[in-house]
Amino acid sequence: MRIRDMNWMQVEAYLERDDRAVVPLGSTEQHAQLSLMVDCILSERVAVDAAEPLGVPVFPPVNYGITPYFKGYPGTVSMRPETLIAVFRDVFDSLKRAGFRRVMVVNGHGGNAPVASLAQDWMSENAGVTVRFHNWYNAPETWKKVQEIDPAASHASWMENFPWTRLASAAAPAGAKDMVDIPRMMLMNPAEIRAYIGDGNMGGVYQKPDEEMMALWETAVEETRALLDGPWS
Repeated sequence: MRIRDMNWMQVEAYLERDDRAVVPLGSTEQHAQLSLMVDCILSERVAVDAAEPLGVPVFPPVNYGITPYFKGYPGTVSMRPETLIAVFRDVFDSLKRAGFRRVMVVNGHGGNAPVASLAQDWMSENAGVTVRFHNWYNAPETWKKVQEIDPAASHASWMENFPWTRLASAAAPAGAKDMVDIPRMMLMNPAEIRAYIGDGNMGGVYQKPDEEMMALWETAVEETRALLDGPWS
């Protein structure tokens, strides 16, 4: 359930029987013909779908992440690492103050790794609270399913092209792109990166049949739910 559908009294009652919470984390950045908010849409949706049967509240997603390499694309918003870390330190402090003791961050963007490091540091200073940082898109079972469908998968390729990340106004191009040389790309500035990768797809076909995408989604939801269900220690 989303926290937006609860009031404070219901949260207080929930905390009398459970102490888990989920915070989705995404990024607002280019995803070729897909929504700029792919990472936010997917992290929140997998969190909600996973948490619903368990009755665990899902807080609003943090919609901005660390994505300096895509600054050459209009619509991309990038936080400095220290800014995102400060935001999450305050989030963790607030959740602890309320009584939450098991917090899962469901992350949908690779650039947000500093939050995982923060979680470890924060836990060392806050005994009795556990923070689990979960990259839903490359967790073991989910990534295994991606590889079963098509090993050529990347940012803004088919693996992020779900019915809920597509735009009615922008059809997926036909065909596939060669995989981007990521180590080489990371040596470039934003303008050079845009010139190198073009529309933003970093390799692979643009779209797969929805039957395959739903099989991938079910795997991701089940894996996320299993982690949320525990054990937590």
